Amino acid sequence: MRKCTVQTVADAVNRLAPKKLAEEWDNPGLLVGDPSAEVKKIFVCLDVLDEKISRALELDAQLIVAHHPLIFHAVKNVRFDLPLGNKLARLIKNNLAVFAAHTNLDTAAGGVNDVLAKKIGLVDVKNFDDEEFSLGRLGTLETPMTAADFARHVKNVLNADNVRLVDAGNFLIKKVGLCGGAGADFIMKAKFFGAQAFVTGDVKYHEAQAAVENKIHVVDAGHFATEFPIVHELADYLREELKDFDVEIFEDEAAKDFFVTI
Repeated sequence: MRKCTVQTVADAVNRLAPKKLAEEWDNPGLLVGDPSAEVKKIFVCLDVLDEKISRALELDAQLIVAHHPLIFHAVKNVRFDLPLGNKLARLIKNNLAVFAAHTNLDTAAGGVNDVLAKKIGLVDVKNFDDEEFSLGRLGTLETPMTAADFARHVKNVLNADNVRLVDAGNFLIKKVGLCGGAGADFIMKAKFFGAQAFVTGDVKYHEAQAAVENKIHVVDAGHFATEFPIVHELADYLREELKDFDVEIFEDEAAKDFFVTI
């Protein structure tokens, strides 16, 4: 078996989700660690939380591959008494590297949004308009649904604790737009391209109001539920890409949404 390094894994992720696909404000890539360091075990997760660092250490992993970057903005201090500084200290002390693929993985073919479309059961899935790359997707339901039935379907297939439905009127859903995470900015674009419904998370009040006024249903399934399915798919992708290397890939199966229904 071939030796695997942090750079080996970075190259594999970049083949799926090239960094050039990331939004300008984003910060994907290697955030902590040495590219030449050897990797025997990888832990794949959505967020680099304290408990995920602990789990990676329990597994004796040398690398965390996450969707959300641990570092977004310039770090002006590394204080061990604050959450980010404490996490950075733990990672560095334990030689645990962190690599993130964020909006580049959202946009990539086979990434977050294609996985979300597949989970929902959409067919004939395309990027918005004729762009080669797009954060959002458009697809078709094989059987038209009412807004309420579609919302229940999304809740079930994503195993979401809850979904919020913006019911825009008495019409069936056939064409669906979507963007995992916080994608409400694309609701009107989806409407323009003929969607009767849009699936995303983190929808605000006035975005819901605009959806009703423009006659497009919205299902807010939450940031977590619309993105978490990528963890399993990314882990499986790495297992295949790195099958000739001496490395094991573990995935986070215990993550939960920060929001719960009371």
